[in-house]
Amino acid sequence: MSKLPPVLANLPLPIIGSPLFIISNPKLVIAQCKAGVVGSMPALNARPASQLEDWLAEITEELAAYNKANPDKPAAPFAINQIVHKSNDRLEHDMELVVKYKVPIVITSLGARTDVNDAVHSYGGVTMHDIINNAFAKKAIEKGADGLIAVAAGAGGHAGIKSPFALVQEIRQWFDGPLALSGSIANGAAVLAAQAMGADFAYIGTAFIATEEARASAEYKQAIVEGSSDDIVYSNLFTGVHGNYLAPSIVAAGMDPANLPQGDLKTMNFGGGDSAKKAWKDIWGSGQGIGAVTEVGTAASFVEKLKREYQEARSRLAL
Repeated sequence: MSKLPPVLANLPLPIIGSPLFIISNPKLVIAQCKAGVVGSMPALNARPASQLEDWLAEITEELAAYNKANPDKPAAPFAINQIVHKSNDRLEHDMELVVKYKVPIVITSLGARTDVNDAVHSYGGVTMHDIINNAFAKKAIEKGADGLIAVAAGAGGHAGIKSPFALVQEIRQWFDGPLALSGSIANGAAVLAAQAMGADFAYIGTAFIATEEARASAEYKQAIVEGSSDDIVYSNLFTGVHGNYLAPSIVAAGMDPANLPQGDLKTMNFGGGDSAKKAWKDIWGSGQGIGAVTEVGTAASFVEKLKREYQEARSRLAL
């Protein structure tokens, strides 16, 4: 078993809801946590920047009240995602609020920074850094991250191309700390499979887009329900870094998914400006696991489904 910090040691379900750019909001985060999985959102989803404090206050107060009323069944902790790439000119401001509200878990992306990890550790928080290969994983731990999120082939949004088997086994040769696995996980059996491979947690994002609490359009949610892995396009055109997107949204934007030009790393934009927002608002990110998503429902009902499927899978294997 991995060495898990207390905040991650006793989750009702071994699941972390991944932060969804534009889509995650306090309503979804709170629903995820109350249902028993780690809920998360990008700090950049709060606009203007001053809104982040309102959202952090809402989440912490709502979960504290829930835990007081349900001492025998407390909510899972929540996480905030920070893009630490140099294009994020809000990082210092947003990290000050993370420290003020003592956010339990901070998920860092697109760069590894010692100062960010130190800030989270100053109040006893935990950092998880997402990576797409073993080299980046080692760098993240060297910079002070507590845990890793292995973003394997098939994950939604910015994703790697490594097989989850290859990525997890390479990381586990040297790292025994918290490890989450991302990539096409959308049912309870896949959660158990992630653990069988050596991960501690499944990292699920795309399936939560098709929930009532998610801040996505009805058309986006329905596209998730109706789509399959055949509808996913891997391209670096939209942000400068390769990611997975829904082909119907690319067609609706007037482009041919089968003939997209290459993007330019010089045009990378992760700071959440207009061009970055347009990429995710109009060109819909999605992982390959959407074939398991068959309806739009509440986050709680989806988590309950995951729990049932997870237990059924364990029973089949007599674990």
